Amino acid sequence: MFAAEITGVDLTRLDDATFAEIENAFETYSVIIFPGQALDDDSQIAFSRRFGELEKTQGHIANNFTVKHISEISNLDPDGKLMKADDPRLKFRIGQRRWHTDSSFKRVPAKASLLHARRLPPEGGETQFASMRAAYDALPVQRRRELEDKVAIHHYAYSRRNDGFTLTNEEEDRRFPPVPQAMVRANPVNGRRALYCGSHASHIRGMPEEAGRALLKELLEFATQEKFTYLHRWKVGDLVMYDNRAVLHRARPYPITEHARVLHRTTVAGEGPTAD
Repeated sequence: MFAAEITGVDLTRLDDATFAEIENAFETYSVIIFPGQALDDDSQIAFSRRFGELEKTQGHIANNFTVKHISEISNLDPDGKLMKADDPRLKFRIGQRRWHTDSSFKRVPAKASLLHARRLPPEGGETQFASMRAAYDALPVQRRRELEDKVAIHHYAYSRRNDGFTLTNEEEDRRFPPVPQAMVRANPVNGRRALYCGSHASHIRGMPEEAGRALLKELLEFATQEKFTYLHRWKVGDLVMYDNRAVLHRARPYPITEHARVLHRTTVAGEGPTAD
């Protein structure tokens, strides 16, 4: 299992020794669940910053083009009302049901994300995680050798237009040009290797586009088999921290026009670039 639950801690009052144990658990397990955390945005930011510098959210259609350290994963409009079925912001949220890793479309992708549950629907809306370490370990040796020096091109516009509707504009395309990412990454603490792909990966450098996309599809299907996944069923107050270098995640469906679902996310910046 690549997910662990840590109880009996108040994340707003952690001594250095306890934090060191949490940090070690994160590097070991990839997904850490902290149930029952009464956090506001300031305390979530403060805890997240102990792991490194934070990314700021990029302005896009679903967050009303605001830029700040907290990203609101919500189906409510600024007035607190449920978005209508034809609201393009809902299409953005539905796009998050595809397997992805946060910020892989940036030259230096994210290290970790921390999601805190504020409001939840009565059913559905889980978050599913897939261990790319476990998937890598399960690949045939020859396939691992083939992937060792492979580089995938990740493109924000590709993933946001791959569902049959356009969710980016020309300004966003200029801010997020295609970037190269290594397809195999090693954890800097323990050396464990993981696949690195997902819905933002458009094609593979040095391969014909069709062949590269076929390989990416094959790897994604392999890595997201049920045996490599963990489904988190949220409770209000849960804080879930996940390693963007080693897991994919996706939101699961729920009655999105009928019930509120609000989670707040902070994102810890990574190190890189991962590829030339």
